Amino acid sequence: MTDRCIGLEAWIERISQAELPALAAVVQDLNHLASGSNASVQQLAEVLLRDAALTSKVLRVANSAYFNPQQDSIKTISRAIILIGFDNVRQIALSVSLIDSLLGRQPREQLLELLARSFHAAVQARNICGYVQPRYQEEVFIAALLHHLGEMAFWGCAGSQSDELSHALQQPGANPEQVVQQLLGTSFRQLTLGLMKSWNLGETACLTLASGGVHDPLVRSVRLGVEISAAALQGWDSAPLQSLLDQMSGFTGTTPEEALQQVLASADEAVKVASTFGAPSLGRLIPNTDPELIRLQQEERQARLLQPDLLVLQQCLQDLALLANSKSDVNLVLDTLLKGLHQGAGLERVMVSVLAEGQRCFRVRRAIGAQSEDWSRDFVLPAHSPEQPHLFSYVLKSKESLWMGVPASYSLNDLVTQPMRHWLGNGMFFIAALMAGTREIGVVYADCRVSSRALRHEQFVAFQRFVQATGRCLEAMAQRK
Repeated sequence: MTDRCIGLEAWIERISQAELPALAAVVQDLNHLASGSNASVQQLAEVLLRDAALTSKVLRVANSAYFNPQQDSIKTISRAIILIGFDNVRQIALSVSLIDSLLGRQPREQLLELLARSFHAAVQARNICGYVQPRYQEEVFIAALLHHLGEMAFWGCAGSQSDELSHALQQPGANPEQVVQQLLGTSFRQLTLGLMKSWNLGETACLTLASGGVHDPLVRSVRLGVEISAAALQGWDSAPLQSLLDQMSGFTGTTPEEALQQVLASADEAVKVASTFGAPSLGRLIPNTDPELIRLQQEERQARLLQPDLLVLQQCLQDLALLANSKSDVNLVLDTLLKGLHQGAGLERVMVSVLAEGQRCFRVRRAIGAQSEDWSRDFVLPAHSPEQPHLFSYVLKSKESLWMGVPASYSLNDLVTQPMRHWLGNGMFFIAALMAGTREIGVVYADCRVSSRALRHEQFVAFQRFVQATGRCLEAMAQRK
């Protein structure tokens, strides 16, 4: 559908009737069964049997080790309800429907991240609820799973408007809530609440988005689960998570240490749940409880958040111009170069590698960015290696600026040697000769490998300008000696 949508009612109609009608129908039917006092095995089976593909997937999940550890054979919906429970089968059906409806559309990264957070929140909320209202764990799971329903539906089916919003959100200084309101004519929170009311998703799901219900233990369980899933992205030792652990401790009657262990166990469980429901790719987006993997995930997230800052870029270029005309320290020049490329141009890793040890090798003089910590200490490449020529020496001798990974540079791929790949990884990068007049200093290298984002033309232009400005500074410094 290509027509633009503006306003809450227009979005609810588009999502419910044009984009996700099958999901809306399944959600409404399943929720109606749960709220009915006479809901029966046969009624639930009838809802699922309307869709042979959904029935097949529910049976597959019901037979998984997660829901059926005894490995009893389950071949019918009725037997699934008897063996693993009415509520579990309803939860499986809704989760599978959500995944199929949204992930079958070449999902954007924003949607994948939201789905991962939603499954994480759902498991956290369900397990928290187990301490206070165990009878309602399935209701809480679904309420938390659908807490971002409006935003997920938007990223899953908004077409060109999702591209427009993604671009607007990446602009420096953008206020996400204001940008969403301007482009959609409503907020994601209002859209979620509107869909929940339109789809009759029940009191708990709606109350979690409203201002009331703070004393309802089910609502509080959902909100804690949702907030923990978001805070975990900042790190298991982050201040927001510590505050939530204190709240959870008071709510569940556990110690903060016990609350942390429960939260970590729930995170591991969420990875299994996402995989069980047929979305193993979401597991990588749920914060891992292994300390080293936690660190890497934090770096990747921070790298994705790094965006070009034109004010920083322009200020650093001006500073380099001033440094070229004044007595300055080479370290200050290099620090300005790195700041301009990293914070200004949005390049995630930047390195200045210079000729060292009597110009026999390249060693790193300065580096910035995640996963570059070892470069300054251990990175080394021979400057003259006839048996294995490499790109660093080629660039310095040819005095070129290259964008590797695009068709124009494919002929030089053989110069990206195995030692280079060991240190730098695979993918696009920029590299340029750093000169002080006619004197060969070294090379400047930059990439966006941490998040694996593609490099952009404007970043390459900025990269070239900064290398040239740095060269002028170094030349002026040499002449003053």
